[in-house]
Amino acid sequence: MKKLFLLLVCALFVLAACQRNPFKVDLSDTHINFKLHRFGNDLFASRDSLQKALPELQKKYPSILPLFSSEVIRIGFPEDSGFTDILSSFVNDSLMLEVNNQINTQIDQQQLEEQLTEAFRYFHYYFPEKTIPEVFSCNSGFNQSIVMTDSLMGIGLDKYLGVDCDYYPRLGIPQYLQQNMHPGRIVPEALYAWCMTQFPFDGYGPQLIDRMIYEGQLLYLLDAVLPDCPDSLKIGFSQKQLAFCKDRENAIWTYLAEHRMLFSNERMDIIRYTDDAPYTSSFTTDSPGRTGCWLGWQIVKAYMKNNPGVSIPQLMQEKDSKKILNFSAYQP
Repeated sequence: MKKLFLLLVCALFVLAACQRNPFKVDLSDTHINFKLHRFGNDLFASRDSLQKALPELQKKYPSILPLFSSEVIRIGFPEDSGFTDILSSFVNDSLMLEVNNQINTQIDQQQLEEQLTEAFRYFHYYFPEKTIPEVFSCNSGFNQSIVMTDSLMGIGLDKYLGVDCDYYPRLGIPQYLQQNMHPGRIVPEALYAWCMTQFPFDGYGPQLIDRMIYEGQLLYLLDAVLPDCPDSLKIGFSQKQLAFCKDRENAIWTYLAEHRMLFSNERMDIIRYTDDAPYTSSFTTDSPGRTGCWLGWQIVKAYMKNNPGVSIPQLMQEKDSKKILNFSAYQP
């Protein structure tokens, strides 16, 4: 009876260990100074007296205001002639006011700040030497989802108002892009974009497998910095699209291998399997776009599983996609 009890305890321990998320690391000693700057709120709150408020906005947001005005809504810089009048027209536009109200209704910015803080704490845990960006939220006028410099990130919350938002079809945004324009995608897209700036696609070869592995590395890094985030949100697939890839993983891999696509350097081949699209044209219309990115993710997962001595920083520094493929021992 005692042996049976011990066996049961051991079995439960093993089961718990198997179910434990390996990316849920201890962050108790990992601290960052992070705040989500509600620039958009302050800007629209100043609309009735923008002429007087602009100097204070410039003082409070010395880097954010010029980035927003020049790169997001593209009206130039604060020192330009007529700048205040143009900015005033933007913040007092009836549609932009309506959109701003929807932002405040649909998106919990306090919760967003907490989610971003945790994600960047994980990022800092793995890469303590790298910059944590200053992040601001705004109404981009349907221009930019994410805009960045080497130390600054802006998030256009108007691009995440929900799949049922009636502005998007009126703007002619395709349905396959609308499916990702909801609050749940803000943090994954922001972290993906930041990781791209920290680990740019350079020093790689021009073949499809190079892009697939690179995208797989980025998605694996999202696994690490967003350990509680569902795979569907990390890659931007619907549950049906994710199921398509899982159910047909072997078929996708076999197709790419048999048609010699993996080592193709044709630009259209690379685009077909790694860029956003309604579906992957080589497969059925039930497939998502970016199937090559998803497959690259699976290869990188296999590589990390079969090479436990490789750390996440080492993975992100690895530029040899053929090495990752070979040492992954990938078998779909």
